[in-house]
Amino acid sequence: MPELPEVEVVRRGLFDHLVGRGVTSVEVLHPRAARRHAAGEADMIGQITGADVESAERRGKFLWLPLARGGASADAAIVVHLGMSGQMLVGPGDDRHLRIRAGLSDGAVLRFVDQRTFGGWAVDPLEEVAGTLVPASVAHIARDPLDPLFDRDAVVARMKRKDTEVKRVLLDQTVISGVGNIYADEALWRSGVHGRRRASALTKPALGRLIDDATDVMRQALDLGGTSFDSLYVNVNGQSGYFSRSLDAYGRDGEPCRRCGTIMRRESFMNRGSHFCPSCQTVPRR
Repeated sequence: MPELPEVEVVRRGLFDHLVGRGVTSVEVLHPRAARRHAAGEADMIGQITGADVESAERRGKFLWLPLARGGASADAAIVVHLGMSGQMLVGPGDDRHLRIRAGLSDGAVLRFVDQRTFGGWAVDPLEEVAGTLVPASVAHIARDPLDPLFDRDAVVARMKRKDTEVKRVLLDQTVISGVGNIYADEALWRSGVHGRRRASALTKPALGRLIDDATDVMRQALDLGGTSFDSLYVNVNGQSGYFSRSLDAYGRDGEPCRRCGTIMRRESFMNRGSHFCPSCQTVPRR
């Protein structure tokens, strides 16, 4: 599933291609693509058609397109759920898995392609949370480390109060958003911390370094267009990211640790896999 760097790459592309354009038509080609819009497919189409795209915004892994009408400020937004295979593409392409097609005022076409149909669109009202307008469904999501208003010290203090596995805290989008399984493993490896260590047992400086490592690895991934393991994650032009070639932990079980040479391991964690070095990241006693 896309994490912060991948979603930010998509957001930047959408900003460049959509802002200032009007939506002239919307066609939902698969009912699951509109299932998150509680009022139904027809209502979603009606709210989007005729509106102008004011911006392209993101918080953590959540992406939305504020919509404005008649010169007024945006009061609603298309919330885009990419799921595991969702793609927001501008221009022509393979339509085998096309779920939503939107015509734009400049003649371009925005296409939502989703092979596995876990993603979709919904229109949400915008509400003000701590001085920032966000969709109602995103209001509970914490700021991410790339947000200019991200409060590192406050997040460290909140993490320190959590008496649970530190990787679980990293993945909790209400504590710190944007970090998923890939970048959690990378940050933990860089910090030399095993993901099953209790967050409350780590010092505040150690938690701060962990946040800094997560921030650094996501910035580096963003510079390389994100992490693509297959053809399902692409930017708005259909291009893949290349950070998978630079990963130090995720997906490297059975390979030597790039820091000490010990063979990397994988263990199950929260219905997914954790990748770590048993030498650099000491396994805590149960």
